[in-house]
Amino acid sequence: MPVDTKDTLAQTIAHELGENVYLCYQCVKCTSGCPLANEFDLAPNQVLRALQLGEDERVLNSKTIWLCASCETCVTRCPHSIDLPRINDQLAMTAKKRGVKPKVPEIAIFREVFLRYARWLGRAYEPGLIAEMNLRTRQPFKDMDMGLQMVLKRKIKLLPGFVRPPKRAKPAPQKANSIAYYPGCSLHSLSSELDHSTKAVLRELNVDLYEPEGWMCCGSSPAHGTDRLLATTWPMQTLALVEQSGHRQVLAPCASCYARLKSAQHDVSKDPALKKQVDARIGYAYQDRVEVKSLLDVLEERVGLEAITKRVKKPLRDLKIVAYYGCLLTRPPKVTHAEHPENPMQMERIVEKLGAKPLDWSFKTDCCGGSLSLTRTEIVLNLTRRILDNARAVGADLVVAVCPLCHVNLDARQAALKLEKPMPILFITQLMGLAFGLEPHALALEKNMVDTRPLVQQLQ
Repeated sequence: MPVDTKDTLAQTIAHELGENVYLCYQCVKCTSGCPLANEFDLAPNQVLRALQLGEDERVLNSKTIWLCASCETCVTRCPHSIDLPRINDQLAMTAKKRGVKPKVPEIAIFREVFLRYARWLGRAYEPGLIAEMNLRTRQPFKDMDMGLQMVLKRKIKLLPGFVRPPKRAKPAPQKANSIAYYPGCSLHSLSSELDHSTKAVLRELNVDLYEPEGWMCCGSSPAHGTDRLLATTWPMQTLALVEQSGHRQVLAPCASCYARLKSAQHDVSKDPALKKQVDARIGYAYQDRVEVKSLLDVLEERVGLEAITKRVKKPLRDLKIVAYYGCLLTRPPKVTHAEHPENPMQMERIVEKLGAKPLDWSFKTDCCGGSLSLTRTEIVLNLTRRILDNARAVGADLVVAVCPLCHVNLDARQAALKLEKPMPILFITQLMGLAFGLEPHALALEKNMVDTRPLVQQLQ
């Protein structure tokens, strides 16, 4: 019996996103690689099959469209590159418009609260977000011990700031060694270790950073799960400031910010109508003159491995390290243009130049559940435990990371996991700083939740 697909969600998705769900032939690669498949009521391949069959109500009433962590594993492995995370976002937005109650209400609350603070203040405000989330989900003391430790380590900025982008950025002095710098919200708060250590290391490597005045939140995962135009406009606002300053490259150390900037660039380049809307909102016709670079891109391409090697004063001999990239730094390749999206080697090459031994392991791009940290913490703990257990199993002394969200989960949640022996989690720039002979305080090592002093003493 033929299936009538007229006016179904499949047609809407094709029109809004340009994604053809009928390309799916149920190879099940999306489901076999999904870190959250066991948590879903509809497996990823089942979402696509239901859309093909016009079972719209079944999809809109599923948990899957809310629980998807947007790790991009499915789209990376799909033979037709069907962008299922983006489809899930569209389905969640459609469910909200049609008055369908979200099957994971705490995630809908998180998106609402995050974006409200970002709209009001221009940037994310973690204390307000966490407090309101705990109250509205009736878990007032959730993560209280971890939060107290973060306050004592001055990782949490208690008072909010307020920023608004200028109508037009002033041209900035251009130097051969200068690059624009977009720290993102987390580097000014929960992950200030990455901000401090990045600035310290790049200063040693003769790279000047220009931080545009008035940069705003990129929107992170709540934006792209709520409003596609908003999720594109906020990153483009920052890219416009960089372009107006005269810089042609911008460093985004936060993997989530990097992903949002790259995705926004990709979307406006492929969708003229969207670009027109974004340009109207930001009051500037973006010329696409800015390259978005990750921290690893800058270290390997702009600085160079030879320059890093020359700066090493204290080789990290006998130190065995696993490099954890997380989800968003390399995936999906159609956006990031990563040569090896599931087996990147940039950090391993840097680690070797520092004198340490990088180990092969299976979890370097696995998801830690970053977007679910405040909403489904039990899922995050399970994913984090798997990552840390595998790192320990291959004989690692420590994990080196580059994503702030990953670092918070791997570093700060070890106390809740009650591991027999905690494992240090360092940002790549903290590790580099130690090899460069910089003082631990210059790298903000005292802010790491797992005590790094035994490691520092071992390296002396």
